[in-house]
Amino acid sequence: MADASRKTTATDADVDGFLDAVPDPRRRDDARAAVRLLREVTGAEPVMWGSIMGFGRQPYTTADGKQHEWFAVGLAARKAALTLYGLTYYGSNEDLLARLGPHTTGKGCVYVKRLDAVDLDVLRDLVRRAWAANHTG
Repeated sequence: MADASRKTTATDADVDGFLDAVPDPRRRDDARAAVRLLREVTGAEPVMWGSIMGFGRQPYTTADGKQHEWFAVGLAARKAALTLYGLTYYGSNEDLLARLGPHTTGKGCVYVKRLDAVDLDVLRDLVRRAWAANHTG
């Protein structure tokens, strides 16, 4: 399903090497801890999708009817926050988000500035739900 016109695709890049290169020590440590949590909950190994560490696979169809492959849940160690992809869509998981701790959300993302400021059990539940809803095979 690879599409040469797609900017973000799965690669063979080294996840640990990517994490080692995160410049901010706190963000690097938080990203490593988040990867451990995502591995634990999903049972999957991360794959680099550009600057995103993706876990599992899911197909999706764009508005133009083309089918693409994407990761089921993902993580990026951005400068401003850890970005957790696939944890909330269309207002889903409001019950868990209300108990998570300090965060913001985007269309399908949860942004966390400090991993130690959120409830990790709630985060595990968010990942579990997202994995069950998104992962195919």
